[in-house]
Amino acid sequence: MPRRRWLTGMAVLGWFGLTVQVYLVLLARWQEQASLIGGLINVFGYYTVLTNTLVATVLSYAAFGREGRARRFFLSPSVSAAVAASIVLVALAYSVLLRHLWHPQGWQWLADELLHDVMPLLYALYWWCEVPKGSLRLWHLAVWAMYPAVYFAYALWRGSEIGMYAYPFIDVASLGYGQVMLNALGVLAGFWGIGLVLLGLDRWRGVRKFA
Repeated sequence: MPRRRWLTGMAVLGWFGLTVQVYLVLLARWQEQASLIGGLINVFGYYTVLTNTLVATVLSYAAFGREGRARRFFLSPSVSAAVAASIVLVALAYSVLLRHLWHPQGWQWLADELLHDVMPLLYALYWWCEVPKGSLRLWHLAVWAMYPAVYFAYALWRGSEIGMYAYPFIDVASLGYGQVMLNALGVLAGFWGIGLVLLGLDRWRGVRKFA
């Protein structure tokens, strides 16, 4: 399969998964006669949705984006690797912490599989095969970690404002701030672990390229 067609298929699949998820949320809000704008704010308040949006954006630029500053930014090795670390975290956190809590059916099952399993795997494959290796440094990981840290702060603030938290392991009302902070530190440690693996793979591939 030609490279561009392969990348285009991945990008389209990523946007399809997001579209299904957003549609299901908006449909439920409409049936409840609730605010659709509120539904959009809620669905994009999930780390999974935000990160899959970044994944689909990077893949879109890789497949058919016009040359320019935005394309160079999203396709830079550091940004592409940051997105890789984030989407792998999505897959692992969902499998370990959340998958056992509910059993979606129908279109919701499809959206869940695409966002939590299929796209993380495809993006990891994209990062391994397409992103230039050998330029990452340890300080990049500290920059990458700002994304989940800022998200965590936002999720706590929004949860306290609306009385509903995006994920049960950060539900302050049920767990208290102490346990939530421990949970957040555990997730962040997982992110650092994933990032270190990516840095190691990047260094290894970079050395092999010039060997």
